[in-house]
Amino acid sequence: MILVDENILDGQRLLLEAWGIPVRQVGVDVARKGLQDEEIIVLLRKLRKPTFFTRDTGFFRRGLCHRGYVIAVLSVGQYEVAAFVRRLLRHHGFDTQAKRMGKVIRLSPTGVACWRLGQSSVVTQDRIGRLSELG
Repeated sequence: MILVDENILDGQRLLLEAWGIPVRQVGVDVARKGLQDEEIIVLLRKLRKPTFFTRDTGFFRRGLCHRGYVIAVLSVGQYEVAAFVRRLLRHHGFDTQAKRMGKVIRLSPTGVACWRLGQSSVVTQDRIGRLSELG
């Protein structure tokens, strides 16, 4: 399940749907509007392997890694969200649910950084696909 936060514009959600990406939105299709961050984490644990996209940078924390969900933080403009969601879902390192599970990902125009379940350092991946460990 692809789930977007309520902070994602309706137009961006509709664009994802037009591209054939089945998406649900917090406060529209799932749960209620105004959920606090802690309530969103509880919701993610109840859903079946969701990939949650948000623009809230407070979600980019190692402690939020969990084998049952993915959190993807989009550090992009509000009108770029759909394009970056699609980029991540097509990226060879994240193009299946299995490859995404257990990660907290930050996606920006300069690349991808992610916390992985069981690892103590951030893994960064630039646009070319090289990996480097950060201490």
